[in-house]
Amino acid sequence: MGPLITCGARALDLSQPRIMGILNVTPDSFSDGGQLFQNDGVDTDALLRRAELMLSAGADILDVGGESTRPGATPVSEEEELDRVLTAVEALTTRFETIISVDTSTPCVMRESAALGAGLLNDVRGFRRPGALAAAAESGLALCLMHMQGEPDTMQVAPSYNDVMGDVEAFFDGRFVELASAGIKLDQVIVDPGFGFGKTADQNFELLARLEELVARGHPVLVGLSRKSMISSVLDRAPEDRIFASVALATMAVERGARIVRVHDVAATADALAMWQSLNQSGRT
Repeated sequence: MGPLITCGARALDLSQPRIMGILNVTPDSFSDGGQLFQNDGVDTDALLRRAELMLSAGADILDVGGESTRPGATPVSEEEELDRVLTAVEALTTRFETIISVDTSTPCVMRESAALGAGLLNDVRGFRRPGALAAAAESGLALCLMHMQGEPDTMQVAPSYNDVMGDVEAFFDGRFVELASAGIKLDQVIVDPGFGFGKTADQNFELLARLEELVARGHPVLVGLSRKSMISSVLDRAPEDRIFASVALATMAVERGARIVRVHDVAATADALAMWQSLNQSGRT
């Protein structure tokens, strides 16, 4: 696949690694739930402040999510997700000239977000909900296709694989057939192996160790390792204290070919990737 992904009115150049900043407009996300949420609604002032900080620190994409997908999360109603996400997308697209990604599995949220200027649809369920593929195709936007075994409320109950990377790759192959049948251009599809989504800590680390296998298949790879529980399998740290480990994992992923890292801590990640980039360009790697 080429280095350029068309994200609505903007192009995303993946000739070098890019940072996606996480903006969860939820009361219950595992790490930052409630920080951008107030009185049962989106705190737009806090959202815009956080977005500005992320962009000034080096974020290339802002990813808005209105439904918590942490293990054991309670599903949110379509109306509530729509209200949260559209409020955030409208505020962000009005204020900033950047790519806005929407983390959703809900067809109407996809359609309405695209109409407001979002550039990327990022679906943890791989566009498998009824109507999601049609909505994605209608939007004409770039897509991020993620692998998840099960659903958020049950995905961490004894996840099992014959071969975790092989099974993830087979999932993507099957979805590519469905996406192409829906009229979606596969050269505008990013893949995410879904760290922490229906995987044990050992399976997550195996996926990371073998990430080059997924990269070699040609689609740009996005990874979301930030503050995830695989860190707590090694270090006894609360989510907010997993910054250093998260930055280390993001750097490891980039070294193995990931093109986008989805993170909470943009400034720290940007510093680490600047060091990696400098070393890489020096010819001493």
